[in-house]
Amino acid sequence: MPRTRQELEQIERTILAPMAQFSGDTRGREHTEEPPAWRTHYQRDRDRVIHSRAFRRLEYKTQVFLNGTGDHLRTRLTHTIEVSAVARNVASALKLNSDLAETIALAHDLGHSPFGHKGETALARLMRGRGGFEHNQHSLRIVEKLEQKYPDFPGLNLTWEVREGLAKHQTSYDHPDRRKGFDARNSSLEAQIANVADEITYYSHDLDDGLDSGLLSEKDLIRHVRLFAQAARLVARKHGPLAEECRRYFTIRTIIDLQIHDVVENSERLIADARVRSADDARRCAKPLVQHSAGCRRDNLGLRDYLYQNLYNNPAVSQPNQRAVNMLARLFNYYLQRPSEIGESSRQRVKKAGLRRAVCDYIAGMTDRYVMQEYARIFGAGIV
Repeated sequence: MPRTRQELEQIERTILAPMAQFSGDTRGREHTEEPPAWRTHYQRDRDRVIHSRAFRRLEYKTQVFLNGTGDHLRTRLTHTIEVSAVARNVASALKLNSDLAETIALAHDLGHSPFGHKGETALARLMRGRGGFEHNQHSLRIVEKLEQKYPDFPGLNLTWEVREGLAKHQTSYDHPDRRKGFDARNSSLEAQIANVADEITYYSHDLDDGLDSGLLSEKDLIRHVRLFAQAARLVARKHGPLAEECRRYFTIRTIIDLQIHDVVENSERLIADARVRSADDARRCAKPLVQHSAGCRRDNLGLRDYLYQNLYNNPAVSQPNQRAVNMLARLFNYYLQRPSEIGESSRQRVKKAGLRRAVCDYIAGMTDRYVMQEYARIFGAGIV
């Protein structure tokens, strides 16, 4: 006999900590459905995210380097997969619900615009005074309204707990506004894990891409970034001289391992000190309980500052991205004047959401390469 959802829910209650968010205790979905037979609710959500069009489009959206500029450089999709792996690892170590943490991680960037954070800033500026644009809130729009896969409801109809994780996704980059319906002071511990996993992955793998591109050097990082120097010493002590590619890979891997161990050990202590006994106890806490220790956080900030100075603001990265972003503004204004060109599903939303929001939704859903194709089609030119 196949293993049923009820059996899987019972396994969760046997192996997970009391403060985990159990799938059997979900607050449910906005639209009533038959529950899954052989999956938990969060496993169904995970599969729905992976099969969404928005998830597939992440393959052609910029992480740091303009999409298509290097075969080994990360895209928004590979970043997302790496975040989900870290989130699952941390959740498992803390005896929390790894299916929920993984699902939130897989969905956390569904609403990202083309051309990374610069593209998000451009759309926010174009929507100023008209509801703005923030990619976490747009992720919610995608899973609640914009995906059109099911005959009985709009969106993906994900559980409340996954949508909570998107509404409250917060990192040093992400500061979403409060969203009605998610009023607790905090989020589930699994959602907090997805937040931390995003930061661990973002900085570590941007560092890797920076080295791969030649914009960063190991020697300079050892001199100026304490976390990198610590990891490099550990690798040299354990493995001795290594070929450059292997040495660099193992150094980045060690940075990730150091941070995961720190987060697990520090979070376990914070959870115990807060006397958390349930998922809702964690939501009532004033501050997140899943976080780095003070020392590791300080080292992370040092790495972040170094990356801003030497990678994100490097002209080789920022100038192509800024030129690409300029295309968004010109396309935005073009579609405002010619709404017949924004696609059928977007046109259908004009009456309810307004033309400006429908245009914003349409452009936010574009991949980098589609923006470039549309720009060339309309204006007869490439990146300007």
